Amino acid sequence: MRATVLGKSPAWQDADGACSGYLMQEAGATVLLDCGNGVFGKLRRYAAFTSVDAVVITHLHADHFFDLVPFAYALTFGVTGPARAPRLLLPPGGRATLRRLAASWGGEGLLDGAFAVEEYAPGDDVALGDLRLRLRTVPHFVPTCAVDVTGGDGKRLTYGADHGPSDALVGLARGTDVLLMEATLAEPDRADPPDERGHLTPREAGEHAGRAQAGRLVLTHISDLVDADHAVAEAALAFTGPVEVAREGAVYEIGAGVGAP
Repeated sequence: MRATVLGKSPAWQDADGACSGYLMQEAGATVLLDCGNGVFGKLRRYAAFTSVDAVVITHLHADHFFDLVPFAYALTFGVTGPARAPRLLLPPGGRATLRRLAASWGGEGLLDGAFAVEEYAPGDDVALGDLRLRLRTVPHFVPTCAVDVTGGDGKRLTYGADHGPSDALVGLARGTDVLLMEATLAEPDRADPPDERGHLTPREAGEHAGRAQAGRLVLTHISDLVDADHAVAEAALAFTGPVEVAREGAVYEIGAGVGAP
């Protein structure tokens, strides 16, 4: 199973960067986890957009789904003849949200026409070719699901999406080979109780990875304004395994280490 980081920025993009987007590939399946600002252009470096079998959106914040719009236009107008409609798995209420977005410029049916749209329920398990996805609720400011992806050989990547401190995430990720964990904050917002927070610090990400006994921790949803070495050092205070900050183009052959971009 191969995972490619297409975008790792938080709600504001890094210089020349993209927001959340991760390409998962296994024999017989090409799946995009989130499709934030700038992700569609990055996707085209690594795969034909017509090869994508499914897109899974973890939650309805713009930095996780806005590039569905150029993706839909490409599927509608950028191919010769009718394109195969990828499955688009959205959280509850997602179809109506996307229709309202597209209606703002008179294109209400754009995404429905380009994708095979469906809404998942938190707790669903989804089979996409040889990939098996488990979607579980994590605490954030809007309904959000983390995604655990298992390949045909049983190797796993767990993508936490956006979330605050979460026992549920630790349970979902337990024993995962690669934990893709958000680390948005330089320090916790102490004004908010833990159960009302929507993001983590690098050290908290390390604590979650340690509790989950993950094989490798990759810090993501983190700005290039944050010192990457400091973030890694903070996470390493709580996690003894390999730690790194995600970078666009990084390729993870799950179970075989890290490949070059």
